[in-house]
Amino acid sequence: MSRVKSLDELREKSNEELIKILNELNEELFKIRRVIESGGAVEKPGRVKHLRKTRARILTILRERGIKI
Repeated sequence: MSRVKSLDELREKSNEELIKILNELNEELFKIRRVIESGGAVEKPGRVKHLRKTRARILTILRERGIKI
């Protein structure tokens, strides 16, 4: 997934686009967590923090718009 640059960039996207990005983030985060739980090493450990923060930003925007997920 491409890196999201700013909160303003996220706010410009439609609800459908945000939900699609959220699903991609959830999948990537799940895959990384599986690797960690199985005892493997992650190539970029900071990626987990970035994914979690971006996910929280998207959920906040959706909640502000009244969309419940």
